Amino acid sequence: MKVKKSQVFKKSTLCLALSSALALPVNSYAEESAADGIERIQVTASRRASTVQEAPLNITALDGDVMKDQNITQLSDVARWVPGLSVADQGGRTGSPIIVRGLNTNSSGPDSDAGTVATYIGEIPLVVDMKLIDVERVEVLIGPQGTLYGAGTLGGAIRYLPNKPILDETSGSLYGDFFTLSESDDTGGEAGFVFNTPLIDDELAVRFAVNYLDEPGYIDYNYVVREGGVSLPDPDWSDTDAVDSNLRQVADANFEQTTTAKAMIRWQPNDIFDATLSYFYQKQEIGGRSIVHHNSLSETNPLSTVIGEYESGYRYQEPREKEDTLLSLEMTVDLGFAELTSATGYSEFEALGQRDQTDLLIRLDYSYEEFPGFSAFTREVDEAENFTQEIRLVSTGDSAFSWIVGAYYNKFESFNDSREFTPGFDQYAVDNFGAEQLRPDSLEYVSVDKAEITESALFGEITYSVTDKLTLMLGARFYQYDVVAQSDADLPLLNTIYDASYDPTFIDIELMESKADDDGSLFKVNASYQFSDDVMGYATISEGFRIGGSNGIAACDEDIGQQQSVCAQPDELLYEPDTTTNYELGFKSTWFSNQLHFNAALFMVEWDNAQIEGATEVGQQPYTSNAGEAEASGVEISSRAMLTDSLIAYATYAYTKAELTSDDVPDIGFSGDRLPGSPEQQFSLGATYSTEVFGGTGLDVNYGLTYQSDVYSKVGLRNNGEALPGYALSNMSARFSEDAWSVTLYVDNMFDKYAYSSVRRDVGDITTANDPVIQRNYGHYLITPRKVGVRFDYLFDL
Repeated sequence: MKVKKSQVFKKSTLCLALSSALALPVNSYAEESAADGIERIQVTASRRASTVQEAPLNITALDGDVMKDQNITQLSDVARWVPGLSVADQGGRTGSPIIVRGLNTNSSGPDSDAGTVATYIGEIPLVVDMKLIDVERVEVLIGPQGTLYGAGTLGGAIRYLPNKPILDETSGSLYGDFFTLSESDDTGGEAGFVFNTPLIDDELAVRFAVNYLDEPGYIDYNYVVREGGVSLPDPDWSDTDAVDSNLRQVADANFEQTTTAKAMIRWQPNDIFDATLSYFYQKQEIGGRSIVHHNSLSETNPLSTVIGEYESGYRYQEPREKEDTLLSLEMTVDLGFAELTSATGYSEFEALGQRDQTDLLIRLDYSYEEFPGFSAFTREVDEAENFTQEIRLVSTGDSAFSWIVGAYYNKFESFNDSREFTPGFDQYAVDNFGAEQLRPDSLEYVSVDKAEITESALFGEITYSVTDKLTLMLGARFYQYDVVAQSDADLPLLNTIYDASYDPTFIDIELMESKADDDGSLFKVNASYQFSDDVMGYATISEGFRIGGSNGIAACDEDIGQQQSVCAQPDELLYEPDTTTNYELGFKSTWFSNQLHFNAALFMVEWDNAQIEGATEVGQQPYTSNAGEAEASGVEISSRAMLTDSLIAYATYAYTKAELTSDDVPDIGFSGDRLPGSPEQQFSLGATYSTEVFGGTGLDVNYGLTYQSDVYSKVGLRNNGEALPGYALSNMSARFSEDAWSVTLYVDNMFDKYAYSSVRRDVGDITTANDPVIQRNYGHYLITPRKVGVRFDYLFDL
């Protein structure tokens, strides 16, 4: 019986590290001379080239050409600098939840992503966990983006734009990183290269990039059973010999080793046609979860006085191996009156993992805990394939009217196989419970599910410049989707030990089919007014949606009674789509001859038929249902200032009030209850000082401070929810550079803050669950401790 199964009807959560350089935060403007002011980088999120200051929408861009001043290396780092975006870092084993403007109803924990943010690499929706290398820029769109970006954009969209091959240049770079973590016994490193060369000058070029990351762990699994079903998971903790003979220690278990490669070929035979074929490959080995059980065990559990701050209480290691591939083809054709774009993508994902399952079985009250040597683990296989095709036309004329029209098709297929093993329990049942035969493979539970989701849409936008100052835009998307799910589960051990005639090697799986479909429309209205060359205001009403579907759980028999089973009741089989409507007022301004940028937005988002996670009545299987209505409102502010030729400062602030508005949502909460997973307040502040030392060597000293307020683990702190305390982090770096090389000394989490990023399960496991004395499921994810390192980059031209 699975603790948590990824929903197969939503795009995978992104656990994305940006191994290439990212920009300084707050709209990522590269610094030039004081006379030029702050450079405005290009963005294409609206499907037209513009700058952040010119685009009448809430967007932040992180530019890969700007120095890695704040040592931003993963999406959770990015989120601390983007007002309105929140990512609870949960390590590399599973995707970390991505939440925009507080739109989340799920409890924090493994696989608790709200599914409200779509992610793209170039023009391709990303449904695999790819770490990106050689990135040109990252664009973060805040607010629903349903008309241009489709499903999964209830809260926003994140676009990762890779560097494309350069047609007239042979060049490359070598880079490396060496670092230590304050709570790790190992040192970490990262190394890679980028190489670009033309095959036919000004017409055909290739670009390669390879990266290897060795991230040491900092959490010790010091209570792993030596032999399942034989070793005692809870020995006499005061007896050193008993502990050592039953348990073993795994130091720095939550390590990550990742190899990522990218190959691109670009063909531009003339000024009309441009095509890029890309291939991404990634292989990851993750040692375990970044969860600790310090202060998360029952006071009656003797282990509670033993376990340390950076220790996990899991009885089994929880490794996971993942392999991802992505093949894409992007083509553009200049038709004169419009630009035609075709984006085709195909991706595959495979994962093999293991997790400790002991606590779930104990919690189900089926007497497993009576076996002194009881422990259980799950082996899981996850596979997915995704095909995407989008075609669109974007007008290029100088008329007061401009337009975008396109068509979209997506097919997503997934397969999940989860098997629980309870070593030695069959023998204990024969000896003590009257069972009749053994189950040689100790297979207690198996679950198999398949899904196929097809989505198609027509979309478009029309923009009209009423005057030189006033512009109006209307967008729409008409969509349709179909979901076909097949699933079944079996209890082989139960069937075997209590039925002497049962084949002890048989698994009874007969996939049962369920279907769901829907169609609808989304709209967007935007008006912008240019008050002056340097001040622009805009108003937006936009909609977003998320696909509904089947939970992929077999239906319960009518006569199930009290027998042990895993199944779904009629109201647990399917769930409906949910939608958001965003109302936003914003302005963007430039002051003092482009020495200061100040942008702000007020918003209110209505969320209808919100999807929420729960557990089935029979077997406690995770499933999705619809929870009523919620609302989020607040303000987002960002600014950047060039104070002198040598000093640049930047700051962001976001306040978000997100709460239920339904009067009563059963088992969830009540109107006015705060939504979980993200802070109400976020703040960042930083500065970069640039000078020259040693007769001409550049020196850039950077300091950044980020802060977030407390985070609720469950809606309104109900159902044993808790408030995770807020915290502030300081980062600092010093970069020495010449034309071709640079060396950066850096320290992240400078003061080694010990803080929780999210929580797994809740305190009910150690207060009200069956046999809480030995429960270890409830725990907390930690933020990464202090990291000190040195990074080098070398650029070359041939």
